[in-house]
Amino acid sequence: MRLLIGIPAYNEEKMIGVVISSLPKRLTGVDKVDIVVVDDGSEDRTGEIAQSKRVTVLRHIINRGLGGALKTIFAFALERNYDILVTFDADGQHESKYISDVIKPILSQKSDVVIGTRWKSKAHVPFSRRLINQLANVITFILYHVWTSDSQSGFRAFNKNSINKIKLQTDGMEVSSEFFKEIKSNNLRFSEISIIPVYSDYSLEKGQRLSNAPSVMINLLLRLLR
Repeated sequence: MRLLIGIPAYNEEKMIGVVISSLPKRLTGVDKVDIVVVDDGSEDRTGEIAQSKRVTVLRHIINRGLGGALKTIFAFALERNYDILVTFDADGQHESKYISDVIKPILSQKSDVVIGTRWKSKAHVPFSRRLINQLANVITFILYHVWTSDSQSGFRAFNKNSINKIKLQTDGMEVSSEFFKEIKSNNLRFSEISIIPVYSDYSLEKGQRLSNAPSVMINLLLRLLR
């Protein structure tokens, strides 16, 4: 059983080394853990720092966006025939200790996709972040008829079946909702595992903003109409 941790990263020189160092080298039920970082056209030392940690680094010449970076991660996982893929944010918001929890439903063959949800815990979450996420959840449900408590979570796990079937099309932040379109259209089983996020000034600056919501909504609608 081979597992890949995929990290999309854009201008993350401040945290990428810390995040990589925090990741587990061994996991129960997994024979091998690999890490790939997609340096999405960063203008800082993100790629250089990631390479110094002796992980695989794939670089985009230009900044393609979150969706573009995730497409590259999925293509890499598919090409290398990984059994499990975990996506993990580069800003330090996620704690690696939850990886073992997120992959459990996959190892037990109960789920094809697992979402690490921030909204089922008692953690303090900034109001603006909660509002953005709830709005995105409603939009995702209206468009794709799948209800989730955390449509914008970057902490996810996928089994081999879902790695093969999910075909992402969007390049921007709307990719987070697009995953649920793929879950629905491919009849994938998904579940949610509660995680407690780490919100710092840095991670809040990097995340979704209310100002992004209109453009994300427009892009999702355009994708739905194609």
